[in-house]
Amino acid sequence: MAITFMIPGPLRQLAGDRSEVRVEGAAGSIGEALSLLWTSCPAVRDRVMTELGEVRPHVNIFVDEQNIRDSGGLDAPVRDGAEIYILPAVSGG
Repeated sequence: MAITFMIPGPLRQLAGDRSEVRVEGAAGSIGEALSLLWTSCPAVRDRVMTELGEVRPHVNIFVDEQNIRDSGGLDAPVRDGAEIYILPAVSGG
């Protein structure tokens, strides 16, 4: 099973300057898929997850264009070949 994570600009430095990270392994949920990502890019974890293991409020994660907040949170299903987008909120003036 292969899953591709799309890494936005603010997190790329933590992912080895990659805009995409492909991970191999079995993942039935977004939580399991993220665990595979943390193995490859451990520094990204603290920017995406809280100390309690929840997705930070200002971060949105999409699995094949579906926001996980609307489809089961960390238990949202992930298919083989899925594209997962991690999008931190951007603010400024």
